[in-house]
Amino acid sequence: MFLIGVPLLLIPFVIYNAIAFSMSDFAWTQPLPPIHMVSGGEWEMTPGDILIVFSILILFFELVKATRIGMRTIIVHMLSAVLFAVSLVEFLLVKQAATATFFTLLIINFVDMLAGFTISIRTAQRNIEFDSADKITS
Repeated sequence: MFLIGVPLLLIPFVIYNAIAFSMSDFAWTQPLPPIHMVSGGEWEMTPGDILIVFSILILFFELVKATRIGMRTIIVHMLSAVLFAVSLVEFLLVKQAATATFFTLLIINFVDMLAGFTISIRTAQRNIEFDSADKITS
């Protein structure tokens, strides 16, 4: 699978940039038409909310991918670190990225990067412990 070799959080990053740079007057906080709930309330979401929810769902799959062991996983973690660095630089230097939506995407990228490295290190430690136990008993 090709998608296993790239950070999936690149997708919301590209979506945000495509919209932000192609539609200069786009408002991430503009409410979409409300959904009428059974309770009588109205549920309003914004495009930014939808992108954040989508990113959190992708973060789950990134965390599941982080449990794999192998060279491709290390490369994906490095690419996640690069994506976080690019996102941070864009947030600090680009006017279109100075929104709460982009900042939340930045934090999601940071969590992905930290969690990926942490999970990989813990998984590698367990793998070393099992390998050491096998050698002792063999």
